[in-house]
Amino acid sequence: MTTGKVLAINGNMVSVTVSGDVSMNEVGYIVLGEKRLKAEVIRIRGDQAELQVFEITRGISVGDPVEFTGELLAVELGPGLLTTIVDGLQNPLPELAERSGFFLERGLYLQALPRNKTWHFTPTVKAGDTVVRGDALGHVPEGIFEHWIMVPFGIFGSCTVVSVAPEGDYNVDHEIATVKDERGETHTLTMVFEWPVKRAIDAYEERLRPEVPMVTKVRIVDTFLPVARGGTYCIPGPFGAGKTVLQQITSRNADVDIVIIAACGERAGEVVETLREFPELTDPRTGKSLMERTVIICNTSSMPVAAREASVYTAVTIAEYYRQMGLNVLLLADSTSRWAQAMREMSGRLEEIPGEEAFPAYLESVIAAFYERAGLVRLRTGATGSVTIGGTVSPAGGNFEEPVTQATLKVVGAFHGLSRARSDARKYPAIDPMDSWSKYNGTVDRSMTEYARGVLFRGDEVGQMMKVVGEEGTAVEDYILYLKSDFLDAVYLQQNAFDKVDAAVGTERQRHVFDLLYQILGSHIRIESKEEARTFFYQMRQKFIDYNSAEWESEEFRKLEQELRELLGTVASGLERAAQEAYDNRGNYA
Repeated sequence: MTTGKVLAINGNMVSVTVSGDVSMNEVGYIVLGEKRLKAEVIRIRGDQAELQVFEITRGISVGDPVEFTGELLAVELGPGLLTTIVDGLQNPLPELAERSGFFLERGLYLQALPRNKTWHFTPTVKAGDTVVRGDALGHVPEGIFEHWIMVPFGIFGSCTVVSVAPEGDYNVDHEIATVKDERGETHTLTMVFEWPVKRAIDAYEERLRPEVPMVTKVRIVDTFLPVARGGTYCIPGPFGAGKTVLQQITSRNADVDIVIIAACGERAGEVVETLREFPELTDPRTGKSLMERTVIICNTSSMPVAAREASVYTAVTIAEYYRQMGLNVLLLADSTSRWAQAMREMSGRLEEIPGEEAFPAYLESVIAAFYERAGLVRLRTGATGSVTIGGTVSPAGGNFEEPVTQATLKVVGAFHGLSRARSDARKYPAIDPMDSWSKYNGTVDRSMTEYARGVLFRGDEVGQMMKVVGEEGTAVEDYILYLKSDFLDAVYLQQNAFDKVDAAVGTERQRHVFDLLYQILGSHIRIESKEEARTFFYQMRQKFIDYNSAEWESEEFRKLEQELRELLGTVASGLERAAQEAYDNRGNYA
């Protein structure tokens, strides 16, 4: 075993003189009396290594012994991950609290998966079968899913199954199978194995292009700013603009199998709110608790900065693991700004040349490498699985020009920028439709949504002009365009989270409602006075809000739609040319 001695301490970074061989990202333990503090090698120079410590370094002295494990920072993968609440090192927080009370002890590390629980194992292979890494040896029930017990991803080449356990109940440490690899070595396999968190899991056949929308039941997202299943998106915004709320709505309603929350450096109050509310949220898919298909990785801002980085990589590794079972996983990282700040702090202690705003020069490449671990993949079985990554960014003062936001925008496929002005005006979700964008196809034809966005942009220009020349200096035609833009914002871009119908809107209803909305936005409106135009759009707005609250395809829904069409018919004389062209050229829905 490689050993070393502490040479210097600088906050959470400890310099060590090493006797033997070490590697990057290797785990070492600083021996402090009876406690062993976990750390990770982040730089090697000759016989000296710098370690980032995942604990408070108070009490460490020069000359203290260090023991290296020879293993990379890794997580346990196996049945029992769902419903868990763990920290960045995969310590189960409820069990830690039972051991140490409200204040967590240093040097206390627990196994992530419960060893006393048994799982009903059903084998799917037999002796003599040939398997490769990632192939299923059998499965156990985990909630509503079949959890595959797979050949560990670290066994390369083809293997021959020597023996497999019969169907029965076993704990995760029980021998499930033995396999012999191409070199003739025999491997004893259990339900659990480890995988390094900073290495992407690539035991699949092929990466595919993300094209199918991940439905969130949030209208502004699904219609105007869609996210593909297996894609990436970011939610930057100032404090209090609704990032966490939007994430919770997405996690509840998104068309995915598993949700993973990575709270990397958020304030303790927000984390506590998440931990309290998630077990009480009802999963619309099963009617049970949403926690049954959720994993929460939790590190607050008061914990050591190194733990923030660990929590991000732990979360994405668990997400990739479930993707290998043909499941669709949504990873929500809140907030990547805290992670970037941790990188800045460690970079400063390493005395590296700083980049913009003192962030490390490699900030962009690290953020890109994280988001690249999302994706849609095809497995050897022909099934597909996906990891969709959505990261929130908390730029100081809501400044989207700062380095973390800009580095993120270069690699993601959709940008949902939250606006302080919209939040203050109680327009929720507070996503700014003017600044936000998406590269993915949504649930509604893009040519129609682009026309609607054009109405928004032109209406905003008229609104800005009216601030200068006043309403009386605006032509009726321009004023109607402004009212159309405001109407679209009020009845479609905003959503009432307290209304049981309007809180989550399915794809079919979105398409149907948007079709009616499009008729209103694209129509020639024959109104000659601004007062009459205001009255007309006020009536339409009130009816449309009632329409949004009516049960889908109910008698009230049809009645309100008929009233809206009749009201529109009193002033409309067909679609404008551009609107008609977009409507005629619309393609098939995604």
